[in-house]
Amino acid sequence: MNGIQMDLVSEDKLAEMTPVEKVRFIIDEVREGKIIVLEKGLTPEEEAHLIEMTMTLIDPDDFSGIEIESYPSRVDTSILGKLLKKNTIRTRLTVIGPADQLKTLKKGRDLISALVSANR
Repeated sequence: MNGIQMDLVSEDKLAEMTPVEKVRFIIDEVREGKIIVLEKGLTPEEEAHLIEMTMTLIDPDDFSGIEIESYPSRVDTSILGKLLKKNTIRTRLTVIGPADQLKTLKKGRDLISALVSANR
């Protein structure tokens, strides 16, 4: 069967992993040519670590790198959050895939439009 595999990863699955396990999981899946959609995005630190690790693995003949897009994070501004002066940053959906297959066309506050190509 030809095509592109897209894995939708739940927040619960990621919650079971350490930051290092998350990065390794994502890199392994993307190196296999899969598009990964994370229900809950990565923290800024996890995203930075993912990019750093990816840069060390780029090989023009084997792995072209990743394309990553996330909705902008939101700060918890609920009444309870304000009363407790709790500024919790909530990450949101993230799309990650091989750089040679996934191209972001448009990104907005609540929309990510991407083109997925089967050319490898």
